[in-house]
Amino acid sequence: MLRTVVTAICLALLPPAPAPPAAAPLPASVDAYVERYRAATGLPGVAVAITKGTTVVHAAGYGRTAAGEPVTPDTPMAMASVSKSFTALAVMRLAERGRVALDQPVRRYLPEFTMADPRAARITVRQLLDQTSGMADSAFREKSLPQPRTLQGAVARLRTARLATDPGTAFSYHNTNYQVAARLVEVVGGRPFADHLRENVFLPLGMRHSRTIDTDRDLPPSARGHLYVLGRAVALPEPAGFGNGSGGVLSTAADMARWLIAQQAGPLSPRGVEEMRTPSRSNPEYALGWMIGRTPRGARVLEHGGDLFTSTAHQLVMPDSGYGVAVMANTGMAYADAHTLMDGLVALIEGDAPPVPTTLPSLLTDVFFVLLTLVTVVLAARGAARARRWATRRTGWRRWCLLPYLAPLVVCATVVPVHRVLARGRDAAWLQLAYLYPTFMVWLVTAAAACLVLVLARLWCAARPRRG
Repeated sequence: MLRTVVTAICLALLPPAPAPPAAAPLPASVDAYVERYRAATGLPGVAVAITKGTTVVHAAGYGRTAAGEPVTPDTPMAMASVSKSFTALAVMRLAERGRVALDQPVRRYLPEFTMADPRAARITVRQLLDQTSGMADSAFREKSLPQPRTLQGAVARLRTARLATDPGTAFSYHNTNYQVAARLVEVVGGRPFADHLRENVFLPLGMRHSRTIDTDRDLPPSARGHLYVLGRAVALPEPAGFGNGSGGVLSTAADMARWLIAQQAGPLSPRGVEEMRTPSRSNPEYALGWMIGRTPRGARVLEHGGDLFTSTAHQLVMPDSGYGVAVMANTGMAYADAHTLMDGLVALIEGDAPPVPTTLPSLLTDVFFVLLTLVTVVLAARGAARARRWATRRTGWRRWCLLPYLAPLVVCATVVPVHRVLARGRDAAWLQLAYLYPTFMVWLVTAAAACLVLVLARLWCAARPRRG
């Protein structure tokens, strides 16, 4: 008893323990994390918006654009496939006005929508938006075909296309779905899609610096991006492509904050919001322009990512806590910077420490292929210099041993269909693959050219008459 009393008196006389350090405010934590990320990866520029309920918690730009200008909260950047959420909202607003019914055939509102497949007549508006129309890269190679310049042209080129599956039976992420949906908005709304989106989506939400474009040629300098080569960001133009409706929106951090707030308040009637957030039976993770998922801690989220070959974007809404996040980075889909940053920002919001990635694996890969390219050139030059000696020792059928040297040329010529098989049907053009795997493609082209020169040099020497 006495020991207990003495202990209590001593504890009372001790100075109070220092309070634990207060957590840094979220904006300061976000700034520190983004700058650490940029220092670790070399990311040139990024814009971030964070909201909670109807409050903008943070909207900021970091680094520089491909044109060398500072990224600010008002810098227009490419939203890529995040654009699908805007197109879906435009369609839903027409539906709430009674001008479109989601479960009616597309052709009822867009007679020009025809395909070389009778099943296309059954495709509904909803199936465009939840990507269950039956259109797919495996049946219609939208990226490697000649690109349209308008939404009307995007629909017109489907006349010779077929469906991969019956409408409504399977999910397949396919940009053309949203290009058809955007053209439907044009026809039903009676004005160009860009004007309709401005008057019915952007301006009502206060997004005064946002717009949508048709092709890569319309990207302003602020929305152009980079590739990483040997750990350094290299500014390059976006490969040719059409994106209106499916990936053409340009927006800013400040405007995306307004968009995120609108998602919390509900940009439609309660029934319309429910429709937009209801997935198909074919894919419980994809609704109408939004993906449905959970954070690592289990919180419900609505999100959609976006990838161009030189920039990426990501948006996320947490309905239960009221948080919304948008990220736009000016590096391409091969690096997923916007998506990785989104994971880190969600970790911060949920009270976790975000990891900072390393570029070491990518750098080592680049170094490997650069060295392999140099070795390939040296060996081919050495072989060509010794072509005469080779020709004197190889006669008749022995010259067939030159055939393996043509393998890189064959791979170079068939890399698009090979990639299509490896990517489970997803389409890409040859130049787009060069953006995805730059140092590998440099080595492949170099190897094809070097081996071809070697083969020709040896055949030339073998065909020349020998001197006595």
